[in-house]
Amino acid sequence: MYRHILIATDGSELADKAVKHGLALAKELKARARAVTVTEPWDALEIARQVEQRVVDPVSRYERNAAAWADKVLSAVRDVARQMDVACETVHIKDRLPAEGIIEAAKSGGCDLIVMASHGRRGVAKLLLGSQAVKVLTYSTVPVLICR
Repeated sequence: MYRHILIATDGSELADKAVKHGLALAKELKARARAVTVTEPWDALEIARQVEQRVVDPVSRYERNAAAWADKVLSAVRDVARQMDVACETVHIKDRLPAEGIIEAAKSGGCDLIVMASHGRRGVAKLLLGSQAVKVLTYSTVPVLICR
């Protein structure tokens, strides 16, 4: 049925459930697995604030922190995949909004299913920013499995 499953994660507890579910599905279907995490572009106002505070090279600092965070998230996925005996490629998409990066990773990887958690943000942030899961559901050209 599905041959290449993209598993999106932000490292949250709920996303970890989606990772396990996606890897188990890949194993059961003998499908390839690809895990992705996305780091958002840096906010221009935050850059200006950092420059105003005379932070040395704030952009490089942000990029290093984002890369370290992504490596931590994807390392956890690799550990779970090893424990489940499932081969899983990992990808870090930089400077994209999460939904855009997830869809980009699915297209570039030739994935035919996206597995992700139902939400990552809570409260006011979710109201202001919208649900990334809803955006992926809306714009994806491949099926999306939402885990709760």
